[in-house]
Amino acid sequence: MLTFFFTKHGKRELPLCGARGVFSGSKREEDHLESLRRRLPRGLMSLRVSGMSVFPPVRRDRVIAQLPQAFRKEAALHITEEFNNKVRMACKEQRTGTVGFKISKVIVVGDLAVGKTCLINRFCKDAFDKNYKATIGVDFEMERFEVLGVPFSLQLWDTAGQERFKCIASTYYRGAQVVIIAFDVNDIASLGHARQWLEDALKENDPTSVQLFLVGTKKDLSSPAQYSRIEQDAMKFAREIHAEYWAVSSLTGENVKEFFFRVAALAFETNVLAELEKSGSRQIGDVVRINSTSSNLYATKKKQANCCQ
Repeated sequence: MLTFFFTKHGKRELPLCGARGVFSGSKREEDHLESLRRRLPRGLMSLRVSGMSVFPPVRRDRVIAQLPQAFRKEAALHITEEFNNKVRMACKEQRTGTVGFKISKVIVVGDLAVGKTCLINRFCKDAFDKNYKATIGVDFEMERFEVLGVPFSLQLWDTAGQERFKCIASTYYRGAQVVIIAFDVNDIASLGHARQWLEDALKENDPTSVQLFLVGTKKDLSSPAQYSRIEQDAMKFAREIHAEYWAVSSLTGENVKEFFFRVAALAFETNVLAELEKSGSRQIGDVVRINSTSSNLYATKKKQANCCQ
């Protein structure tokens, strides 16, 4: 975790990991938040550059050798059971370019108290604390994977669900490759608000280049009959916005690891395909450049000039 913001504790100011804790809303704290908000992107840029040489090793339980399957094939980004053949061959032949050094940005958005922080902490720390305080602004975790033998990083951004912090959190939506819209399966209103969260996230990104996931949380608190009803509505909405649907429980850990492995695998596949497309374009450009400097082309130009005379 990085320390972004500060909160007052008695007569001292104590740094907080991320953006948690008491926020009094005083003018001084508001100014401090705004100052840090302006400075953070520059710090993150330098972190990415320096981070290329200091990435931590990949944990053994973060290795992905096969494409993780979708939760529901009726609402999946794609239903193939294997990685794209081009991707598999590129990894085997070590032609993935800079993918191993890239950081794929993932933002998690949704209403207050739907369980965004618990979802991220269950995966990253394998921990659950029902007494989490509301996120102020943003917070993030970094997770390293090995996909088909290639290292790959996800930067998981936990954003505030409170309306008063929306203007701060939305500035960090930019540059996301994956958008996770979280809702509470026991609160139909949170599913209804998902559309607005999606619109806010897409204002800062190219809708054609973002992968969408709709995730129902707190599945452990829902009865089978109640869950079945809301799942139908959630899957219908997921198909409508071209998102992949999942239902998870941060309390029990149900489907949490499978979900984030799926996110990492699909993001990795997209990055490798983009890298292959770039390398193909560069190869075509090289051929044109070489031919354009050949002596034959120069001779042809001289011949055309004599003809005109």
